[in-house]
Amino acid sequence: MLAASSMNTLNATSFADAFRTGVPLPAALDPHFEEALRHVLDNPGSLVRPRMVFQMATAYGLDRDHARDLAIALEYFHTSSLLLDDLPCMDNATERRGVPCVHLAYGEAGAILTALALINRAYALSWRAISGSSQHLQSRALAYIEQCLGVEGVLNGQSLDLHYATLPHNRETTEAIARGKTVSLIRLSLVLPALLGGASAREMQLLERIALYWGLGYQMVDDLKDVFGNAAQAGKTVARDTLLDRPNVASAMGVLKAVERLLRFIRLGDRTLRLLLKSKPEILFLGKLRSDLEEELIRVTENVSEMTLGARW
Repeated sequence: MLAASSMNTLNATSFADAFRTGVPLPAALDPHFEEALRHVLDNPGSLVRPRMVFQMATAYGLDRDHARDLAIALEYFHTSSLLLDDLPCMDNATERRGVPCVHLAYGEAGAILTALALINRAYALSWRAISGSSQHLQSRALAYIEQCLGVEGVLNGQSLDLHYATLPHNRETTEAIARGKTVSLIRLSLVLPALLGGASAREMQLLERIALYWGLGYQMVDDLKDVFGNAAQAGKTVARDTLLDRPNVASAMGVLKAVERLLRFIRLGDRTLRLLLKSKPEILFLGKLRSDLEEELIRVTENVSEMTLGARW
């Protein structure tokens, strides 16, 4: 299958190299700025997202160069959002991807400039990837990027997150914030490559649903990590939500209800993926993401004695 061969050729090491070298660092670059950039580029994380984007893009017919550009672009967008999220004026985190946050090592200005450098490069790579599609698809893709990253998506979600203390602490509020922040980035990863490949309206609809179910699911797992995890396992600062009065579905709903809702999202995602595979069997690899979500939930909750999940999967 195309997806499998693409994955074998561009493995995790290839994506790490592409992430590390994707931002040109000219000789005249300020050394302090260069160090901050290298601090981020040399610590790319798991790179699950760009590998998924690449597979989606090639499954929908994009050539490998455009698929790779899109994959790294979306990972740069994601990484820049983490740098900003970690700032003292946001979450005031101390660790990300197993290393000190950029603002601690290079100052807040260094972190902001690094985030802007990633965003700028992400737009350049995105346009390079999009340029291979028809003008009609180019226009739709650019509008979709703006929708997900702009005031309708990530930015509004982050603002609601920051002002959570003034909002009702319930499921509706936490999920509205998750739709803005987490779901928007999952939508870019799943839907944008399919859009550029000319996916049918039905396939786009099903992918949007999967992005919603999995996006909310991943945010719930992240919330549970903040409650039960530790920094060594998570690779980032934990126990921040309660301290800063930030949205956390486990706190808003209670742990058991949150896990039950997460299981429901996984089941809905399974059902939707089965429907999608009938018309697009080339994206069977998406089942791996579902398995990863399940494994993460089990890992996070395995030490919570009051939960018994086993038979519910």
